[in-house]
Amino acid sequence: MEAKQAVAPGTEGRGAGLKRRLAVYGQKYGILVALVLVCLVLAVVNEYFLTARNITNVLRQTSINGILAVGMTFVILTRGIDLSVGSVVALAGIVAASLATTSSTAGVAGGPYPALLAIAAGLSVGMACGAVSGIVVSRFAVPAFVATLGMLSAARGLTLLYGGGRPVPELTPGFRVIGTGEVAGIPVLVIIFAVVFLIAWWVLSATRFGRHVYAAGGNPHAAVVSGINVRRIRFLVYVISGGLAGLAGMMLAARTGSALPQAGIAYELDAIAAVVIGGTSLAGGVGRVTGTLIGALLISVVNNGLDLMGVESYYQQVIKGVLIVAAVMLDQARHRRE
Repeated sequence: MEAKQAVAPGTEGRGAGLKRRLAVYGQKYGILVALVLVCLVLAVVNEYFLTARNITNVLRQTSINGILAVGMTFVILTRGIDLSVGSVVALAGIVAASLATTSSTAGVAGGPYPALLAIAAGLSVGMACGAVSGIVVSRFAVPAFVATLGMLSAARGLTLLYGGGRPVPELTPGFRVIGTGEVAGIPVLVIIFAVVFLIAWWVLSATRFGRHVYAAGGNPHAAVVSGINVRRIRFLVYVISGGLAGLAGMMLAARTGSALPQAGIAYELDAIAAVVIGGTSLAGGVGRVTGTLIGALLISVVNNGLDLMGVESYYQQVIKGVLIVAAVMLDQARHRRE
């Protein structure tokens, strides 16, 4: 018979502990490693990928989806979902643009109005849409999928009604600054996204409200017992998501030079993809806004790389779908292990 090799006491425990640590590191830094590897591959495949102009373009593309994804992170952390953000992008964009256009046919009587007033109106529209969804979800216990699906349809209809199905062109230079301006060579779009990200990171990691968001998503019943107003938290995260969708809508209109009634179609899918790929669990209570940032960057890098290689947009949708499913499968596998 073959003799069995002796195992030193504690060796098996150390091996299991090493596996657990590696799993934790993989969950924390796996998406970052994936982003770096994709960048390296694209840099080798295409000489234009690492040029300053292309990197700036990637950051511009990331900014709008990234802002939507930050708001979506708050919602998903509470076990919710917001399918309405794409339609809110269109509605807030067209309302704000109507106040900041020199067009006599598409603008509001007496316009154009100051850019700050137009921006305030867009933010208010976004937050109002989020508040309606939040009330329906938190007060009437309607599933978030159903409530925000209804808002998706309602906001798109309101967009068409408000603008008569026509775009709003000829936006004022003061309003367009948020989409086309630069500060010290850095696009204002990117600066706005950076500010939104930093505020969200601070709120979730260093404030009581952030801790309550995690608690409301991790174990709602325990959160209620401990005195947390879970209904209020759920309401507020939808207001945040709606407000950021309104901001993204204005940035999109300012960047393109006109607000389109069909803007924002399927943007909710990109936002959800960035959040899920970034490691935020659909089961709630687990996730980081830094992961969302990396997820949004990964999606933009992949899209940009495929564009540079001349790959049709249809394949980009397929790849994005595969990434979403793979991320959810990994999340489910982690929950089974736990």
